[in-house]
Amino acid sequence: MRTLWNHFSTISNIKISPRMRRISAANLISNRNLSTISSTEDPELRDFVGFLESLKNYEKSGVPKGAGTDSDDGFDLGRMKRLMLRLRNPHYKYKVVHVAGTKGKGSTSAFLSNILRAGGYSVGCYSSPHILSIKERISCNGEPVSTSTLNDLFYSVKPILEQSIQEENGSLSHFEILTGIAFSLFEKENVDIAVIEAGLGGARDATNVIESSNLAASVITTIGEEHMAALGGSLESIAEAKSGIIKHGRPVVLGGPFLPHIEGILRSKAASVSSSVILASNIGSSSSIKGIINKNGIGLCQSCDIVIQNEKDDQPIVELSDVNLRMLGHHQLQNAVTATCVSLCLRDQGCGRVTDEAIRIGLENTRLLGRSQFLTPKEVETLLLPGATVLLDGAHTKESARALKEMIKKDFPEKRLVFVVAMASDKDHVSFAKELLSGLKPEAVILTEADIGGGKIRSTESSALKESWIKAADELGSRSMEASENKTVLGSLKLAYKILSDDTTSSDSGMVIVTGSLHIVSSVLASLQH
Repeated sequence: MRTLWNHFSTISNIKISPRMRRISAANLISNRNLSTISSTEDPELRDFVGFLESLKNYEKSGVPKGAGTDSDDGFDLGRMKRLMLRLRNPHYKYKVVHVAGTKGKGSTSAFLSNILRAGGYSVGCYSSPHILSIKERISCNGEPVSTSTLNDLFYSVKPILEQSIQEENGSLSHFEILTGIAFSLFEKENVDIAVIEAGLGGARDATNVIESSNLAASVITTIGEEHMAALGGSLESIAEAKSGIIKHGRPVVLGGPFLPHIEGILRSKAASVSSSVILASNIGSSSSIKGIINKNGIGLCQSCDIVIQNEKDDQPIVELSDVNLRMLGHHQLQNAVTATCVSLCLRDQGCGRVTDEAIRIGLENTRLLGRSQFLTPKEVETLLLPGATVLLDGAHTKESARALKEMIKKDFPEKRLVFVVAMASDKDHVSFAKELLSGLKPEAVILTEADIGGGKIRSTESSALKESWIKAADELGSRSMEASENKTVLGSLKLAYKILSDDTTSSDSGMVIVTGSLHIVSSVLASLQH
């Protein structure tokens, strides 16, 4: 594949003196930054993480109003382009698939990366947020970047980063610097292709420095009501912001399904830059879930038939029977279909090793922390919850709550349920609760608290969450729901376990569902590490 793009120039390695490598953590970061480094992070990354934590982190503080829009209020993409220029534009040295969307972009990126790897290509993947370690955000060939590789790159480009921060008057953010490092690492690792997940929106996102000359395809998975204020306040403005990743003459794969007028906005943008459109929810509409199976050594999977049809004559391009997806729910089937459509798009561009078998292998080998993840029997025993069924799912919007609800209704219709929920302050708590309560009847909901982005600024107090769930229950006429508070995630898990265990009249041991954000998922998984 590399030979397809050998017209790209290479850059020389940036050299730095041995003295620079010996700079102590005390010279790099303040005591304040030391205290914010996660206990689950590799201590050898203390310098690197501390450097990032000294910068503005919008995941921790929240994104300003209008920051993701293509307007005067939007982030200054110019400073990101200047940073990349100082780094000698490493992102021009490989092909890129750029993925945006309200929900599903992380799973779609993971599916696609694994498909390409199964085809024998060297693949980089950049995603956010991370669960336990910042290394998860930058992966090469299916594995998070190693500590030594990340440190070597960081120390080699640190003088450039410091110069850039100074010349931009300190305005470069945590995410912008990390994005530059990821692009540089993929160049250093000589990847064939990188799958790049946008952080917020698209048009003004730090990742949107990719040019049409090295863009293989753009992908927009879904459009939903998240980050409303930052993206203009409406579904229409969100669609316009995300359509900013569509580039001249390069194909765009739309996941969907979309509301007709939202699809129209995306298609209009594509037409304006002569970009062909592939609608995955249309040509993959014959795909289906056949049932849930328990595979030895893997656990629960959903057996699916994945069928992609030719848009012109409805003849199958790909027919894969009994594909065992390790992430459950119809939304994950749709993400798999979207990734398959992108794979076929790349096949048409000369990636001949993306065979049907590579697609199957890639889809079946994909698993992400916190996406319909069941803890193993050993893990629940470690948490002192013997025999419990614990599901971790980072759903945090109305749309993702609906997807979680439909998965539970379809796959576990008779299960007794207790929810353990923590959410960020900028989410729609009432709509999230109403979605889960309209169709499910949990025996209890336990509201708790989790740090967001490593801090408490965006965390919601359990008492405020409780009020939102009671309001949602009132509006639905289901006040029989028991809602309680517990300040700690582990305490909430134990309370949920006790509620289910105390009912001796049922043979069903029930299920504890931990949801509301990926940050509460992180808290549970971090407890397992300790």
